[in-house]
Amino acid sequence: MPSEETEVVVVGAGQAGVAMSEHLGAHGIPHVVLERHRIAERWRSERWDSLVANGPAWHDRFPGLEFTDVHPDAFASKEQVADYFVAYAEKIGAPVRCGVEVTKVRKHAGRPGFRVETSDGAIDARFVVAATGPFQRPVIPPVVPAGAGPVQIHSSAYRNPGQLPEGAVLVVGAGSSGVQIADELRRSGRQVFLSVGPHDRPPRQYRGRDFCWWLGVLGLWDLDTPPQGAAHVTIAVSGARGGHTVDFRALAAGGIELVGMTTAYEDGVLRFASDLAENIALGDEKYLDLLRAADAYVERNGLDLPEEPEAHVLGPDPACVTEPRRALDLAGAGVTSIVWATGFAADYGWLDVAAFDANGRPDQRRGVSAEPGVYFVGLPWLSRRGSSFIWGAWHDAKYIADHITTRRGYLAYGTEDRG
Repeated sequence: MPSEETEVVVVGAGQAGVAMSEHLGAHGIPHVVLERHRIAERWRSERWDSLVANGPAWHDRFPGLEFTDVHPDAFASKEQVADYFVAYAEKIGAPVRCGVEVTKVRKHAGRPGFRVETSDGAIDARFVVAATGPFQRPVIPPVVPAGAGPVQIHSSAYRNPGQLPEGAVLVVGAGSSGVQIADELRRSGRQVFLSVGPHDRPPRQYRGRDFCWWLGVLGLWDLDTPPQGAAHVTIAVSGARGGHTVDFRALAAGGIELVGMTTAYEDGVLRFASDLAENIALGDEKYLDLLRAADAYVERNGLDLPEEPEAHVLGPDPACVTEPRRALDLAGAGVTSIVWATGFAADYGWLDVAAFDANGRPDQRRGVSAEPGVYFVGLPWLSRRGSSFIWGAWHDAKYIADHITTRRGYLAYGTEDRG
């Protein structure tokens, strides 16, 4: 069967795919962006109703376009973020094809490039960029058997408190999603238990500057990629209700009972690890480390930013931390729902090439994979700490487009008319 031909196929039209298209277009490289749903679909259909971006609008954007309907210091809603990427794709004339699913990518035999099989036919491409991002397959740990009692959903399926049956809720996971969902459920009048694991807890604002600004001036966004396979630590930060620092003591004071990591289930009883106080303390230390680094930066550079000595005062641990619950009888506590804010796993079943390590993870350096001609963009720590953020994906995409341009130059050598 005849197939279409192009230089680059980009799979996915979220922030990474749109960024990739901009840089490929700037180099004049023919390409197409394939998206099985709509542009930035996950922002629309796989997030809860009240979600807003975790970074302010001045920061969480691409360099070429500001949010037109959000104050620079405010936090865009999920629909505003999705609309932003649609507008950006229109602005740059990105060749996005929505409603086209990529089903398989295989390397050509005996010649360069790849065959990209899609729901709309085949495409032959010299290069393929996987821009499907990190949020591909929701992960629910196999702790509580399905049908054991409580309704179990992943945070990607949670929409609002009214979606859940009446009763108490256990939220598992202390990253941005877990703490925001737990807080929303508590404010709706629910009894809430929050299972807290290791986390980073930066201040939302300190001395009049957002934490995104502090990480920028302190060079922390540019921390090098951790060793392959290093554990990813979630960041507990929130843009909800105008933005605020996530404070587990305040959550406890507001009626949320904190427990350790969820470890086991038997006969209707969940058991928790004895790590709650340690997890809270480690998060506190990371928080205080950033405050101290910010203070040193202010003094070193002679900045006129107001002091906030009260930000360094944490207060005593609540009783649920000093005397933590180690077991919870779900029926006895009236728990009718469990929300698993436990992250995602990659799903590259469609990418049938030698671009993965022994554990099935992308084998790449700065997005350049072990399979020549295949690239990844939009993943956490692809090149730096900021890689999975909107602006970070944009910079990573530029590097990959430059790499593709260089490879095209080598591949073209000897084929042009040299007079």
